[in-house]
Amino acid sequence: MTVAPLLRRILRYGAILAVGVALVGGVVGLVVAGGPGLVGALLGAVASALFLALTAVSVLVAGRATHGDLLHPAFFAIVLGSWILKFVLFLVLGLWLRDQEWLQPVAFFVAVIVSVVGSLVVDVVAIQRSRMPYASDVSLPGEREDGPRG
Repeated sequence: MTVAPLLRRILRYGAILAVGVALVGGVVGLVVAGGPGLVGALLGAVASALFLALTAVSVLVAGRATHGDLLHPAFFAIVLGSWILKFVLFLVLGLWLRDQEWLQPVAFFVAVIVSVVGSLVVDVVAIQRSRMPYASDVSLPGEREDGPRG
């Protein structure tokens, strides 16, 4: 069983979400705060999309590196390493952007929050529409490994 189709669907939905947030947020940011509002909203949508993509790509890479063994220590190391990388990138981005005059911070913040909440909705919708079993390698009571008792 592979999670690759599910993660590709999440990436596709995430890209659609990012474009929507960039369009709506960009227009609202432009109307409310001018050019810096537009830049803030666009940058917030792009940053959120990149972080969403980094998570999905790290799970895909980790799955391939461990040949689908989701309990392999290397799988966890790759995924955890990507989360740490995202955290460091988020801190660096936040510290760098906080005093930029060409960026409206409220537009950036709102775009990031809307994108993060939207990405959670994307994950839920993609998982609900997937046809993945809830559990695998499960034996029900009364069954033997070679088949049901007879």
